[in-house]
Amino acid sequence: MSPPDAAPAWPVEIRLAKDRRTLHIAFDDGQSFGLPAELLRVTSPSAEVQGHSEAERKTVGGKRNVTILSVDAVGNYAVRLGFDDMHSTGIYSWAFLHDLGANAERRFQDYLDDLQAKGLDRDRPGMR
Repeated sequence: MSPPDAAPAWPVEIRLAKDRRTLHIAFDDGQSFGLPAELLRVTSPSAEVQGHSEAERKTVGGKRNVTILSVDAVGNYAVRLGFDDMHSTGIYSWAFLHDLGANAERRFQDYLDDLQAKGLDRDRPGMR
């Protein structure tokens, strides 16, 4: 965890894997992550997925094989990812991507737990 007055981590490399299933991102704090497209899609910071409050947050099923079609800069603070299911409204800030990478294992397990609790799965489309 960075001290409160530390500058946020800044990406030094962002690369989409050839199979479009992993976004590789390296930060100036020395950390680097391979973020799976599925995790990026189901944790999208879009209003469609996150809602406007925790109570409105959706769990999205059927995204095991989703791929990333595009990675577009948004100013100098984020990227917009376009997925092959046509979702492209999430703006992924550097801080969001860094946090997601640092906590990927826990976030993915939370996703799997949510799927099970809501009767959804990774292979069958659905949202609750």
